[in-house]
Amino acid sequence: MALSIRLARGGAKKRPVYRIVVADSRSPRDGRFLEKLGTYNPLLPKDAPERVTLNAERAAYWLKVGAQPTDRVARFLDALGLRPRAPRHNPKKGEPGEKAKERAAKKAARAAAAEGGDA
Repeated sequence: MALSIRLARGGAKKRPVYRIVVADSRSPRDGRFLEKLGTYNPLLPKDAPERVTLNAERAAYWLKVGAQPTDRVARFLDALGLRPRAPRHNPKKGEPGEKAKERAAKKAARAAAAEGGDA
């Protein structure tokens, strides 16, 4: 059975509260889970101690038996020092898209033509 440590959503519409759970990776997001490890409330300020509550001892156990955390949960585990997370690096993310590059080229051509026409 492939285990995953992930978030299960709760709370009202536009007021999310998440449970940090260990579940079979094939079960639905908010469906059956094996154990609740803690909670995450993204609406609280980042420095609030209640924003993330996590049972570190149980999380360490589940990691030891092979549970794979999602990216968000891996951030929480890294903050607790249970599992280091390598920072991601995607240099192409900040690049403009193909259409934006075409528009920029046209704008530069128009600017050069206008400048050449004034001289």
